[in-house]
Amino acid sequence: MLEGKGEMNGRIAAILVSDFNIGPLAGFLSNAQEAQIDSFVAPFGQVYQTLIDRSHECWQRNVDAAIVWTRPEAVVGEFRKVLQFEAADAEQAIAEVDRFTQAIQSLTDRVATILVPNWVVPAELVGYGMLDMRIGLGIRGLLSKINLRLMENLQSTPGVYVLDTNRWLHESKQAFNAKMWYLAKVAFDNSVFKNAARDIGATFASIQRGAKKIIVVDLDDTLWGGIVGDVGWRDLCLGGHDPIGEAFVDFQRALKSFTNRGILLGIVSKNDEQLALQAIEKHPEMILRPDDFAGWRINWDDKAQNLSDLMTELNLGLDSAVFLDDNPVERQRVRDALPDVLVPEMPNEKMLYPQTIMGLTCFSSPTVTKEDLSRTEMYRVQRARESSKKSVGSIDQWLVTLETKVVVQPMNDANCERASQLLAKTNQMNLTTRRLSESELSQWVSQQGHEFWTFRVSDRFGDSGLTGIASLEVDGNTARIVDFILSCRVMGRKIEEVMVHVLVEHARSLGLSEIIATYIPTDRNKPCLEFWKKSKFDCREPDTTFSWSLRNPYPAPECIDVTYE
Repeated sequence: MLEGKGEMNGRIAAILVSDFNIGPLAGFLSNAQEAQIDSFVAPFGQVYQTLIDRSHECWQRNVDAAIVWTRPEAVVGEFRKVLQFEAADAEQAIAEVDRFTQAIQSLTDRVATILVPNWVVPAELVGYGMLDMRIGLGIRGLLSKINLRLMENLQSTPGVYVLDTNRWLHESKQAFNAKMWYLAKVAFDNSVFKNAARDIGATFASIQRGAKKIIVVDLDDTLWGGIVGDVGWRDLCLGGHDPIGEAFVDFQRALKSFTNRGILLGIVSKNDEQLALQAIEKHPEMILRPDDFAGWRINWDDKAQNLSDLMTELNLGLDSAVFLDDNPVERQRVRDALPDVLVPEMPNEKMLYPQTIMGLTCFSSPTVTKEDLSRTEMYRVQRARESSKKSVGSIDQWLVTLETKVVVQPMNDANCERASQLLAKTNQMNLTTRRLSESELSQWVSQQGHEFWTFRVSDRFGDSGLTGIASLEVDGNTARIVDFILSCRVMGRKIEEVMVHVLVEHARSLGLSEIIATYIPTDRNKPCLEFWKKSKFDCREPDTTFSWSLRNPYPAPECIDVTYE
């Protein structure tokens, strides 16, 4: 189930709504490797009836997601005209798109996720030739206009995502099969449906489990050509006028581009660390420098163990990692030892490396926030914090030197998206691991007796952003902690104690008698249990329920400056 509709790791029930025979897609979705999908097809051709009629038989079952895939001529009457080379009214076409998107938006209270492939026409359709992109005349000119309107109308609707159908077509040798259309009203070749099922599965997997967060790369013959220990950093194959050297530079550019969207980079390599870092720092053609990497393990130890240790250091789960290595033996070693890590096949031809990395679908994310985009910088700053830690005696002394500040805010329109993202993605410091979409979270907060706060953390090294959320539900004289979530980036720095202090003080201000935290265990949130065991709350039920008498205040850590907004 998706986004608060049930268990995030369960099977997904998806309805397929279309004006053509979409049965082949249902078949491919049932075999999707990325997610477990049970799909069923709405009655053929009944697009508007299915979308608008809440009493339709399709909605008598539990549905998590809808895939609404149509042909433009079936939805926009003016587009049918232009296909016949008749004069079409572009404004009327836009009005028809508006009506269609309103019907799609009416689904948002019935399903959590709606996927809408954009509209396409066969490549073989010449149309007006050189004039076909002209607005007001050409077929593709009007197609571009209505697709843009489709995206504009749906982009701000929570849970609705427009997918790129053209990519599926371009990857297919034969996108349209006229014979199958006339025999069975199947609009596309099976290869298109197969490509669509792959991307749809990746989309659902991203919503359920979150996108991959880090790319970990080998060095020799992966990040550059040659073995640095044999040839030295000056003679590596990288850049210049060599075609393979140019490909390695473009590969590094592609990796660096991922950091601009919030994906981290790491290194796991069997190498001499000093020599390898010298190459990264000094080679004039290197695109990536040490500050581009969140961390590394460069030694002669087992790569699987090194990768596991690096993920522990970065407070990331193994399922958030993608490992790239030119050596098939090392790739298989990591697959066998760490099955949660994604290990793509790397082509033998080095010039295909940039294309390979840019074609991965595992980084698709339903939201992108300011914190995501600055993730690499946050990890660089974290390395500086850890370095400062080594020069200070005790943990408390170190925390004082950090000059940590926490800004507490109630939830509002500006922070709701990031708060819902933390609900969806955070697993370790998470009391109940409940999942809510942005709209569901807003609805919950608006109810009587519900309180919700966000926590922004910064220190002398930099701003970690909105990294914590906590909520309360008042039940008689008792306050129950519903959400208690903190990003792994700031765990163990007494931010947890600040959050508890805020919750307790608010409950005390209401004149309540007791505050309770009920821990719901998962296979990944044990750090949360360990915190509550050390929190000085009374353990009412072992490893489950923790309580605090509101006759007593819960002190905030003296080493942290707390501000309320």
